[in-house]
Amino acid sequence: MPQLDPIQISVINASTVLNDSEIEPVVEALQQQVKRDFRPAWGIDADLSFVGQGEQPPADTWWLGILDDSDQAGALGYHDLTTAGLPLGKVFAGTDLKYGYNWSITASHELLEMLADPNINLTVLTQTSETTGRLYAYEVCDACEADEFGYDIDGVTVSDFVYPSWFEDFRPVGSAQFDQQELIEKPFGLLEGGYIGVFDVNSGSGWHQLTPAQRPTNVLLRGNVGSRRERRGVPRYQWVHTVEHKEIMNRTEKYLRRVADIQKRRAKAA
Repeated sequence: MPQLDPIQISVINASTVLNDSEIEPVVEALQQQVKRDFRPAWGIDADLSFVGQGEQPPADTWWLGILDDSDQAGALGYHDLTTAGLPLGKVFAGTDLKYGYNWSITASHELLEMLADPNINLTVLTQTSETTGRLYAYEVCDACEADEFGYDIDGVTVSDFVYPSWFEDFRPVGSAQFDQQELIEKPFGLLEGGYIGVFDVNSGSGWHQLTPAQRPTNVLLRGNVGSRRERRGVPRYQWVHTVEHKEIMNRTEKYLRRVADIQKRRAKAA
C-alpha cells in the first residue's frame, strides 16, 4: 500500500486566555502523539504547524483553532469549514479553564477525531434484526474522553483514544487492544465519563448519546455550537465557511477591545 503524505494542519492561537508560549509545547506533544501512537494504530499521519497570535495560517491546510469559547468563535467568524472549505476543528480553551478541564486533552481529542473522520459523517452499523440496527458515530476519543484517562507526553496530558478494533463487534472481550491506554476491554466499551453518539435505525429518535450504563441520555446530537457533535446532525450543505483571515483579524481587534472594556468596568465596580 502506498504511503500517503501527512495531512498538513495549522494549530492557530486565536484565544485571549492562552499565550503562544503556553500552546507551543502542547503542539509539540500532539505532534509526537500523532506520529508515535495514532499513526501506527490508524494509518493516518499529520504534520502540525503552530500559528501564533496575529499570524495567518496557510490557506491549503486543515485548521485546529484554539479559541476562548463558542461565542468568541462566532464573533471572529470561525464557522464549520476553513476559508478553503477544508476541515476545521475548534478547541474552546476558555470554557475548559472555566470548568476545570484540561484544555490540552481537548486539543488532542479534537485533533485525533478530525484526522479519523474529517467530514464528520462516518458511522459503523451493528445490526439487531433484518430491519433494525444501530449506527455508531466514528468518534475515536468520546468513549474514553475523561481527563483522568489521559496520558503524559513530555509534561503535556493528551487524550486516550480507541483503536479500529473498538468498532469491530465480532471481537470477544479481552481479545485485542481497544484503546491506547488499554483500559477498554471490549468493542463499543465506554469508560466512566465517556459516551458515544448512536442513531437507532427505524426508531425515528435521531442521534442521542449512549453512556457507560448503555442507557440513552436523550441528549440530541446537536450539542455546543461549533462542536463536532452539533455538526454531525447538520446536513453538510448547511455548513458555513470561515470568513477570510483578514476579516478574522479585524474582528479580533474589536473583540479584544470589547473584552478590555468589560474588564475595566468590572474593575471599577469592584
